[in-house]
Amino acid sequence: MKKRYFVATMLTAIFAANSLHAQPKDMMIRISEIAVDSNYVKEYAAILQEEARASVQLETGVIAIYPLYQKENPTQIRILEIYASRKAYEAHLKTPHFLKYKTSTLKMVKSLKLVDMDNIDPTTMADIFRKMKQ
Repeated sequence: MKKRYFVATMLTAIFAANSLHAQPKDMMIRISEIAVDSNYVKEYAAILQEEARASVQLETGVIAIYPLYQKENPTQIRILEIYASRKAYEAHLKTPHFLKYKTSTLKMVKSLKLVDMDNIDPTTMADIFRKMKQ
């Protein structure tokens, strides 16, 4: 169920970005792969949840910041990040809520890998969403 929800959210975010007239070539999609110290998992998750909500609610260029964790290893966090453009991403890095997240969690993060992604087939998004509404 959670996997289906993640896919639906990811597709909704990509569709929303396209409907906001962001050119697919301008859109920035990234997956952040984060290993969190096991002593800080709950605290880290709470701070990340606050940051993700603020980013989506307050920043028009942030299409999605969707945090997830591996069921079998909750110290392994993944964040699907979708921005309308690189400029929106760069603006996001300067916001008070992101800076608070970054400074508050620095001691909690054991490793961070940023993986830039791209759409394979953005033209089928409308068909996918029509099926999901049925």
